[in-house]
Amino acid sequence: MAEHLQASVGSLQSSLQILDSSISTLDAGISDFPRLCKVLQTTRHFELLPEPTLREAQQSLLDEITPSIAHLLSLASNHVEKLSRREQGLRAKCELQEGRMYSNESRQPSRLRSAYGDRQGASGNAAKAAELRRLVQKKERLQYAVERLELQSKQRERQLRKSMAFH
Repeated sequence: MAEHLQASVGSLQSSLQILDSSISTLDAGISDFPRLCKVLQTTRHFELLPEPTLREAQQSLLDEITPSIAHLLSLASNHVEKLSRREQGLRAKCELQEGRMYSNESRQPSRLRSAYGDRQGASGNAAKAAELRRLVQKKERLQYAVERLELQSKQRERQLRKSMAFH
């Protein structure tokens, strides 16, 4: 019987050795398990959405952006119109100044002639020339004012049309 017991003890010891080697093999195999879980974990980079949800998101984005775009367009349009009016005003002012220069140049020889001409009529002619110059300058100022008022009127008409279009 001692022999049977010794065989059982030997068999048990060999089983324990096999179990120890299995545990160490399993331990070596699962020691890297947390890293493997992280590496093998699936990540969803893209999600598929139903088409109605996508359309709803697009419409909400459009509803949110449209007023801002309209506001920015109106600001840009107003600025362009302002610059256009300024350009027209500067052109009118330039034309007015050119007209004044031209009228001064055309009158200059007559002033020279009157200075060398008859001394008795010179004072009367000088007064008439001064009056004429004053009237011409007044006429040019009034023309410029009329042009400016016409431009303002056109601008107000455009603004009225725009406001009517938005309502």
